Formats: sequence, C-alpha cells, structure tokens
Amino acid sequence: MKPLKNTKKNQRGFSLIELMIVIAIIGILIGVGVAGYKSAIKAANEAAAVKTLRSIADQQMLYFNAHQRNAFGTFEEMRKENLLDSRFDGTTPVVDGYVYTMKVIPKSTSAQPSYTINADPQVATGVSATGKNHYYVDSDTNTIHVNADQPATATDPPIGQ
Repeated sequence: MKPLKNTKKNQRGFSLIELMIVIAIIGILIGVGVAGYKSAIKAANEAAAVKTLRSIADQQMLYFNAHQRNAFGTFEEMRKENLLDSRFDGTTPVVDGYVYTMKVIPKSTSAQPSYTINADPQVATGVSATGKNHYYVDSDTNTIHVNADQPATATDPPIGQ
C-alpha cells in the first residue's frame, strides 16, 4: 500500500469551509460595527440638537433685548440680523438631522410676546433615521424638554429627569 501523497503538509490554500467561516466572522463584525456607528451618529445628532436649541434660545434673548423687549424673532428675522447662520434659512430648517419649527407669538394687550421651538428627528419611510428623542424649548422657562415618542411639549420632563 502506497502512502497518500496528499497530506496536510502538501496542501496549499484554504478549504471552502474555512473561507466560509472567515466570511461569516467578517460579516458579524461588520454588522456590529454598522449598528454601533448608527447609534453613535444618533447620539451625536441628539447632542447637537440640544446644543442648537440652547443656542437659538440665547439668540432669541439677544433679539428680544435688541427690540426693546417687545418681540421675539422668527428664523428669517434672526437670519437678517446675523443671529443665526445660513443653516437656518427657510421656515423649517434641518440642521444635523433634526427639523426645527418655531412659533413666535407677538405681544398683545393681554399677553407678552413668546416663542416655542421644537426639534424633531428627520423621518425616512416611517422610521427615525437621525435620532430618537424630540426636544422642545419655550420663552417662559427656557428649559429643554424631551419626549422619546412624539414631538415634545412643555408638559414633558426636562432633559436629565
């Protein structure tokens, strides 16, 4: 009986099973990496939204004081006075994956002027692609409120609670 010449020492390359295992491991690593990357992007967008809301609220106070404490400005009015940058062009600007909507209520004989601002994540095909939380700030408390399921209001808890 002749010894087999095809021993493991003489074989070169990888078997099909070894290649499939390596490809499966690479696929798992990519899947975990993509999920982590998307989560990090959402967290960064949410942090940017909170920072942007604080910045807009600060700029609103500058606008209010510059107009003899009689009015708050819309995005357009604040852009004209260079209080906001060009990312806030239009009535509903989208900045860092969040859609910002502002309602400005003018001064009347029975009420002081006020504003409310909502920051909501962009939605693509029914799923929020840019963040989970919705944020709200108004001129009364200047506190940012958060809601995970729907646009936030003044009755939602403040951030951090």
